[in-house]
Amino acid sequence: MANKTYVGNLPFSVDSDKLKEIFSKFGNVEEAIVIMDKYSGRSKGFGFVTFEKEEDAQKAISEMNEKEVDGRKIKVNEAKPMREE
Repeated sequence: MANKTYVGNLPFSVDSDKLKEIFSKFGNVEEAIVIMDKYSGRSKGFGFVTFEKEEDAQKAISEMNEKEVDGRKIKVNEAKPMREE
């Protein structure tokens, strides 16, 4: 999962297309998805960006973590596998 990043604290104005646009300057984005609440249809405030290359993901993490997007400081780090609870 080294080429997949978690992006947290996203403003509600950011959708999947905008997320892809923001991160595409770091390399080829295979997938960008903002997680939506299935009942309200609103963003949950986080998403994932999958890059073609691991080094592009690392560059995005180092350059975008704590950057301000639409007034909010986003968190960007390597995505972790979902935990079974």
